[in-house]
Amino acid sequence: MPLPPVTATRARKHRRSLTFEGFRRDDGLWDIEGRLVDTKDQDIELRDGIRKRGEPIHDISVRVTIDRAMNVIDVAASADYTPFMGVCERILPDYRQIIGLNLFKGFLKAVKTMFGDTRGCAHVNELLMAVPTAAFQTFAGDVKPGEYESERKPFHLDHCHALSTDSEVVRQRYPRWYCPGDRGQKAEDR
Repeated sequence: MPLPPVTATRARKHRRSLTFEGFRRDDGLWDIEGRLVDTKDQDIELRDGIRKRGEPIHDISVRVTIDRAMNVIDVAASADYTPFMGVCERILPDYRQIIGLNLFKGFLKAVKTMFGDTRGCAHVNELLMAVPTAAFQTFAGDVKPGEYESERKPFHLDHCHALSTDSEVVRQRYPRWYCPGDRGQKAEDR
């Protein structure tokens, strides 16, 4: 269902584009790449001069390499455009600290702890917050249920409304993990 029609005349001033792509590698690993691009619909004065309308204010990318268990094997971050060229990019190598984390076991909290506030780049953080769901979508249809878990609950259960362990979807598709009456409990509390 689309958004309702707007009720006022308006002029766009800013555009943020987020894109994610997932790749299966020939070595058995997976790459999840995210890119954030901000542009303005008017010229804007920055520290290093004028950015013309439509030129990127931010053009920042991240690649997270994972294994089938969603463990971070490698990470790379880059910035082709920032408002403070020569300054913003200095923090990017620090993101290698996420190597060893698991996308579905405390990843978001760890990124916020390690790189929140002035300890990191808000835009790289924003990209990383979406990597777990981008990875899940990359695996969907390619990694079959049961192929990546043994006696553990599949990683994607209890991470959205439709896949709550008390949902009808789980009852039908994952009957082993169906638990009526679980709604409202955090996955980590079960």
